[in-house]
Formats: sequence, structure tokens, C-alpha cells
Amino acid sequence: MSRPVCATSRPVNRPNRRPRGWILPVVIGLACTLTWSAPAGAGPSDTGLKGAIDKILADARMDGGAASVVVADATTGERLYQRDGADRLMPASNTKLATSVAAMALLGPDYRYRTDVLSTGRRLGSTLLGDLYLRGSGDPTTLAKDYDRLAADLAASGVTRVTGRLVADDTRFDTQRLGRSWAADDESSYYAAQISPLTVAPDTDYDSGTVVVEALPGAAPGDKPRVKVTPPTDYVRLDISGTTVPAGQPDTLAVERQHGTNTISVSGNIPVGASATNEWVTVWEPTGYAAAVFSDALAAHGVRIVGTPRLGRPTPPGAKLLASHSSMPLRELMLPFMKLSNNMHAEALTKTIGYETAGHGTWAAGLSAISGHLQKEGVRTSTIRQADGSGLTRMNLFPAEQLATLLLSVRDAPWYADWYASLPVACNTDRAIGGTLRSRMCGTPAALNARGKTGSLTGASALSGYVTDAGGRELVYSVVLNNYLASSVKSIEDAIVVTLAKSDTGAGAIAAVPPRAPRSADPAADLECSWQKPKFC
Repeated sequence: MSRPVCATSRPVNRPNRRPRGWILPVVIGLACTLTWSAPAGAGPSDTGLKGAIDKILADARMDGGAASVVVADATTGERLYQRDGADRLMPASNTKLATSVAAMALLGPDYRYRTDVLSTGRRLGSTLLGDLYLRGSGDPTTLAKDYDRLAADLAASGVTRVTGRLVADDTRFDTQRLGRSWAADDESSYYAAQISPLTVAPDTDYDSGTVVVEALPGAAPGDKPRVKVTPPTDYVRLDISGTTVPAGQPDTLAVERQHGTNTISVSGNIPVGASATNEWVTVWEPTGYAAAVFSDALAAHGVRIVGTPRLGRPTPPGAKLLASHSSMPLRELMLPFMKLSNNMHAEALTKTIGYETAGHGTWAAGLSAISGHLQKEGVRTSTIRQADGSGLTRMNLFPAEQLATLLLSVRDAPWYADWYASLPVACNTDRAIGGTLRSRMCGTPAALNARGKTGSLTGASALSGYVTDAGGRELVYSVVLNNYLASSVKSIEDAIVVTLAKSDTGAGAIAAVPPRAPRSADPAADLECSWQKPKFC
């Protein structure tokens, strides 16, 4: 138990560091605030910040659970509230705070990925003698249309025939496709796709390494469902055993890839007149997926390749560049990455950091470099464990105190404005801005005010970020909750942030807000939006 800290009440010059038009007063009084940890369930007579947050954490959903919570003044760093701030808990997707900060610092906001088409062969009229190389550097945002543009550019150069093979060069990263301790039953799920420097995203959420499967009912009971794959590709095979049933019967249609294959099963029942079932499904071996999509694009543009594709071979030195695609800069990639909590972006960036800093596109090299940067930000890395870039593994452990330290430290970084803009905004219904917070804290002072990174695993939830209180004081908060049995504790996190937004912490005027009841009897309704696509998001 730490001692209470008392700051003298005096004017403090507070530079306006919040970008994009946020306004802070320049003079705010600091109040004497108790910061030691205390048992849950503070009495109702305690009207201070400590009592208010302790009461929120006394919610029955946290019985037997664990909470690590820290609130700090964003400018001075003064801790206004601490509860077991040093306890190591699973941060879930709050791990992306560490990965994203390190990416901006070590790669730079202008960093771009390149996907190149090269050859060592010579031209004989419209024929290219030799192999054609498709070389990836890790871009998780490459769309089918980008491969189509590469094929169009090659065709525009006059090539109509390649005598060799299409060789997919994915040697920028190692061959370990899945992170440590990722759950086997997530293999088909879009948030656990395999990582390769050559991949395809089917949409502008940039869910790399997946296809979108759309299933519609047939015209009459007994018909098979009508199924479409985006992007269109023969790299996956459909096994349709599902059935159309009469209107009004339960919709039990399920779409899942079979283990270790690219066979996607469509099973169960779908009623006549039912809306489409859409599932984002991972592929097995994204390098082959990229090669297949590019091969189809070449054929569509009249370029014929005689040989069969070959995967995993390096491009020879001295190969001539024939066409190239550059990704958006990292500052822009940060938006779909952080707003939508994209796991694949986090892992691609981790391996990219490893390649660019140590010459090895591996998780080990990337995580080592991330740890080194966290130390420079003042994070006590001896107190954390980071085993992947996204937070999908349950091996990650972060104390709230270290997350808060990171959030405080990065405010002076030259790229802070771009990074800050990538954080989801509470109750901003524009998906590109509100992200995974777009349906949370609506109708409260935290709406369009609080920014934060969400996190969800079974029995683990987190929310860390920034909020301005009623007196204009910018605060940093980190809330990490673990080991609960309830379907969701999101409203507990929200109550803490709303209490901060509604209170004047400098004046000691605390407006406690109780947690709302879960919004639905359906447990899925309280999952983080990034874990489910269309239903609640």
C-alpha cells in the first residue's frame, strides 16, 4: 500500500497538447488526492474520486475478479487514483498500445510497404523468358484490386507470356504463421489469420488473410444456399451441405474452414427470405492465396504463365523491377489498425519492426525491439510480458501502471497527433472514427470526449486512454479487468471513464456514475466490436 500524495493547490500552466481542435484551460487547480489502493466497496459517505471508483469496482460482476486501475493527470503525471496498479493482468488488445507506439517510433509515420513484381529473365518480343517473382514486404492492406493493378501494369509493358513460373517471395518474414498460444478453435476466425509478407485483404477493413463468404437462402425449401466468395478465387473450395428451410424456422447456418485445409464448410439451415449470412474466414497459407489472386489477375489482363506457381523462394539478386505497389503510409494504416483493433496489422507490424531493426522478420526480433522502445518511454519492461503484437495470446501480462506510464510518455513524441487520432472515440457513430468505442458511453460527458484502446478476451477486458474532465483537465486512465465470470464488464469500464468526464477532479467535485446493466441478454451483444463483424458493429 503506497502512501497518500498531496499536491499543493496552485495554478499550473498546461500546454494544449490535444490535437484536432480540443481546448484545455491553461490554469487548473490541483487537489490533495489519496492514491493508495484500498479494498473494494468503499462506503457511500466517501464522495472523493477514490470512493467513487472503488464503488464502481465493487459491482457484483467483479466478485472474485481482479482489477488493475490507474488514473493520472496527463500533464503532470500525478497519480490521482491507483488500485493494484502493479498487478500483472491480461491486457487483451491493450497490447496494441505498445505495438503501435513502437511502430510509429521505430518505423516512422511515413513508412510504406511495397509489393513488387520482378524478373531476371530477358524479353523476347512479348515473351518474358524465365520466372516472374511476386515479392511481398508484409503489407497487410493489399487488396485484390492492387494485385490487379500490378497485373495491368505488367501487361501494359507488352508482356503477354511468361515461360517460367510465378514465384511468390515471402521470405521477408519467417514461416511461423500463427502466434504463440493462439487458440486452436480460432483457426477459422478472421481475427486469427495467418501472418505472411504476401497476403490479401478482401475489404477496406483490411482483414488480411481472409475471404468473405456470403450465403443466401435458396428459392425454396430443400434448395442449397447460394454462396459467394469475395474476392472470387479458386484458392478456397466450398463444401455446401446446408439447406434452405421454410420461413420462420431457426437460422442455424454456419460457415467455417476445415482444419489445415482451404475447404470452407457451409452447413446448417437458412430460412426462405432470411437475410444473408456473412462470415470472414481465414485461408490456409496466405502466400498461396496472394499468388492465386495475382495469377487470376494476370490471366484477366492477357498474361499467360506457362509454369505452375512456386511459393517461398527468394527473388534473385539483380532482378529487374517490372511493377510495384506501395501501401498507404503508416500514419494512415494506424487508423484501421487501431480503430478496428485489427490483430493482423499488429502482427505484421511486429515482424516488420523485427526485420527493419534486426534484419529478421520474426516475432522474437520484433518483440525485442518493441521492448527496447518501451524502456525508452519509461515503461518498466521487467514487470510485463508481451508474447505477440495484438493481444490475442493469453500469455501477455501488463500492469495498468505501465500502460498509464506509456500513455503519459508518448504525448511528447513528434508523431503523437497521428497516433492519438488512431484511438477510438466514445460514441462517434462514424465507424472510421469511433471504431470499437462507437456505441459506448453515449449520452454522457465522455461521448465524443474519451479516446481509448479497447480489449476483450474471455474473462479479460481492458480500456486505456485519455479523457478531459468537467474542469478541462486532461486525464490518462488505464482499466484492466480479469478473472470475472460475467459475460461483459464493459459498462464497469465505461462508468469509470464517465465518472472522470463528469467530475472536476482539480476542484475535488466528483460526480460518481454507477455502471449500467448489460445492454442485452445476448452475451455477444457485449463483446468488443472487433470480435464480431456485422451484427452489433
